[in-house]
Amino acid sequence: MRMCLFLSLQPRPGASVSVGEVAAIDGVLRAVPHLARALVHTAARAHDPFLDDGPPPPLVLQLYFAELPELEAALAPRGRLSALSSPELFPGLAGAEIVQQAMLARSFAVSEPQTAPADATCTYLVSYEGDAEDLNAWLGHYLAAHTRHMADLPGIRELEVYTRLDWVSGLDWPRATCMQRNKVVFDTPDALTAALNSPIRQKMRADYQTFPAFTGANTHYAMTSRRL
Repeated sequence: MRMCLFLSLQPRPGASVSVGEVAAIDGVLRAVPHLARALVHTAARAHDPFLDDGPPPPLVLQLYFAELPELEAALAPRGRLSALSSPELFPGLAGAEIVQQAMLARSFAVSEPQTAPADATCTYLVSYEGDAEDLNAWLGHYLAAHTRHMADLPGIRELEVYTRLDWVSGLDWPRATCMQRNKVVFDTPDALTAALNSPIRQKMRADYQTFPAFTGANTHYAMTSRRL
C-alpha cells in the first residue's frame, strides 16, 4: 500500500488557472522529493444514469508516496508543495481554496487492466464525506464485496480505494475528512459512460442498497487524468 495525498484546488470566483500555470504546477510536482506518482485531474463529462453531482472540481492533484514521512515532508512549511500558495507563481490560484487530505491507497486487480501506462485516461473520482455508524463494518463490506463488482466493470483499467489516516501538514490549507474515496479508471469518457450504463453497474447499485448505515454526501465526478 502507498500513501496518497489529494489536493483539490478551487480558484476564487472569476479566476481560472492558465495553461502556463498548469505547466508550472507540473514543474512544482516534478521537483517534489520521493514523489512516486503524480496525477493531474481536470473536469470531464460522462453520463451516469443514477447520479448527477453537478460540475466537477476544476483541478485535483493526486500525489503518491511510499512512506508517510515523505508525504509530510512535501507538506512542510518550506516543502516543495508550499509553492502552490505563491501568488507570484500562480496568480490564478491567489485566494484559491486548496483542500488537502492524506489517505492510504489500496489497489485491486481488475478484469481489463492497462498493458502499458497511458498518458491520459478518464477517472471517476468518488468520495464518501461523512461517517459510518460502524466504520469497521462499512470498510469490511466495501473492500470485500463492493470492489468485486467494481473490478468487473467493462473496460476498467484501474481500481483503488482510499481510507483515512492521520497526517502532519505545515501548510495552512483546509483539511478534508472523507471517510473513504475510490476511483475507477477508463480509457475515455465514452468508455466510462458505457461502464456506468452496464449490467455490472446495476449490480453495484443493488449492492449499494445493502451498505452499512452512513451519513454525509457521496459525490461522483468524471475527470480527465494526466500522468506526469
